[in-house]
Amino acid sequence: MNIVLLSGGSGKRLWPLSNEIRSKQFIKIFRNEDALYESMLQKVYGQIRKTDPDANVIIATSKAQVSSINNQLDGKLRISVEPCRRDTFPAIALVTAFMTDIMKISPDEAVVVCPIDPYVEADYFDAVKKLAELAQTGEADLYLMGIEPTYPSEKYGYIIPADKNQISRVDTFKEKPDEETARKYIAQGALWNGGVFAYKLGYMTAKAHELIDFQDYHDLFDKYASLEKISFDYAVVEKEKNIQVMRFSGKWKDLGTWNTLSEAMEENVIGNAILNEKCDNVHVINELDVPILCMGLKDVVVSASPEGILVSDKTQSSYIKPYVDNIDQRIMFAEKSWGSYRVIDIEDESVTIKVTLEKNHKMNYHSHRNRDEVWVVVAGSGRAVIDGSIRKIHVGDVVTMKAGCRHTVIADTELKMIEIQVGKEISVQDKQKYQLPDNLMKGNHKSEKNS
Repeated sequence: MNIVLLSGGSGKRLWPLSNEIRSKQFIKIFRNEDALYESMLQKVYGQIRKTDPDANVIIATSKAQVSSINNQLDGKLRISVEPCRRDTFPAIALVTAFMTDIMKISPDEAVVVCPIDPYVEADYFDAVKKLAELAQTGEADLYLMGIEPTYPSEKYGYIIPADKNQISRVDTFKEKPDEETARKYIAQGALWNGGVFAYKLGYMTAKAHELIDFQDYHDLFDKYASLEKISFDYAVVEKEKNIQVMRFSGKWKDLGTWNTLSEAMEENVIGNAILNEKCDNVHVINELDVPILCMGLKDVVVSASPEGILVSDKTQSSYIKPYVDNIDQRIMFAEKSWGSYRVIDIEDESVTIKVTLEKNHKMNYHSHRNRDEVWVVVAGSGRAVIDGSIRKIHVGDVVTMKAGCRHTVIADTELKMIEIQVGKEISVQDKQKYQLPDNLMKGNHKSEKNS
């Protein structure tokens, strides 16, 4: 099975745990079989592997999310990187060209495209696999998965099948309705559009060339920023005549708001928090190193992270996006391919950050034009490379780098450092990358390529 996972999201509705880099699919709130917390991305990837161990999994995502994906899945799958966000049709066109020109997948092979973040059980991916088989052997050009509605939702588009068979011809599509209209659609046998599509690769290659003027993957990548922003539904699905839908009646949720996310939480508290006996239907996620105490609250979600603190009625939490849009600050926490960082303090001419590198990983070899940096090692050991010279570093060591100095660090064990940036113009864009000389590439480490 070839399966493409679409990874997007602006990180606004689940603030403060999410941001532009860390969308909801990267938040670790689910317990895995080892009782460790995992993200929706890790959960979905594990479910796919259980359904089809040999599945060819490709993620289509923006450049900003590549490091988080590599961090959580340890580089286990292929990534089609969008230079910028242009909605789902351009993203699918680009990953189609990637599969055709770079991965050399046959145009006769079936492909399934689905969101990266459904909250589902194993039967969902059994159905995804069946959808791929239909695309491989069936007569339709395009197959959809339609979700049996459990209530008259105003959040989803609706698919109206021609009949009530398990696999039906699609009669029409309906936009997101109001609640009363949704009830009428459901009475007609309508299904939620869950954003799952299946087709042969050659079909989508032809559609991409029909709607976009490009030669190959590299040409499409270069002109990607000029493409029209348009959804796959509008560009392809609603215009396709030879299209069928397969019903799915299993568990399926879109955990896009704090209200729906808290419903899926297996415990009321993640992190350091105390709820007194008067609290009712209260959920807390605390990523800070300070305790949270809740007294006598009802139907409330509390979330604390380096990005900020949210205290909200669960119903009202669905409406936070316009308020978060008005918050202007740098990203305070991010996962990278090599580990993670957390901003501790920001002053006018300095920024203090806690950096954690995983064992056998390293940062890019890079320099900064407008700032000096100091590393203080607080845990672990590794090697600092400063302008081509290697220095072993351990707990208590201090490494100083002046502006313009080329530097990186390699973690021989898990390595934790306090990084202090000093300068009048501190910016995340102030970074020049270089190739680390081969004679310095010693040890079994993995490099950061996309941050």
